[in-house]
Amino acid sequence: MNDLDVLKVFCAGDGRYGNLLGVVRDGGKYPDDAARQALAAELGYSETVFVDDPERGVVDIRTPGTRMAFAGHPLVGVAWLLDVEELRPPAGAVWARDDGEFTWITARAEWVEGKRTEQYASAAEVEALPAPPPGEGWLYAWAWEDERAGRIRARGFPRRPDRAIAEDEATGSAALLLTAQLNRALNITQGAGSQILTAPGPDGTIDIGGRVRFAD
Repeated sequence: MNDLDVLKVFCAGDGRYGNLLGVVRDGGKYPDDAARQALAAELGYSETVFVDDPERGVVDIRTPGTRMAFAGHPLVGVAWLLDVEELRPPAGAVWARDDGEFTWITARAEWVEGKRTEQYASAAEVEALPAPPPGEGWLYAWAWEDERAGRIRARGFPRRPDRAIAEDEATGSAALLLTAQLNRALNITQGAGSQILTAPGPDGTIDIGGRVRFAD
């Protein structure tokens, strides 16, 4: 597909890792719900974004099985790709900025739906979890690596009924939720080595940022 960009979002400092994201720049080529959902399922990424209005930042976010009102890594990725100051997913207006190395969005924790965080005693316990661990519902497993420095080790498990994705490499919305719960800036290592940075804002918003690259 010549209208599909594949990105890695929340890469490590050396450009490795990151969560894959498909971005269809011309969403008009997939005008109906069924066509979009079929493509998202075919691609198999944790999310695929359809850009409906690049100037106004109107986007439609799909997992392989459903449509989402908000998701973190797709919005960070498409903000980097389109170089816009505002995105408009169904949840509401999302501000975006780029500081050269990191692309940031500003969003609200109440937009995160269906995810649960669970603290473990050590990073080693998080790393030892099977993918996915037993149970139901979206689980964000985390532990402190260095509490004073705000460094966290995390893994994300969608545990959806279709089991299409056993583990999410980097999950912006779950990181946003955890930041709101802890009310402090975080430096999160998730999955195999992805990096997510977050910071709470003064008005209940959360900034979340990371490196974005084109996938090989």
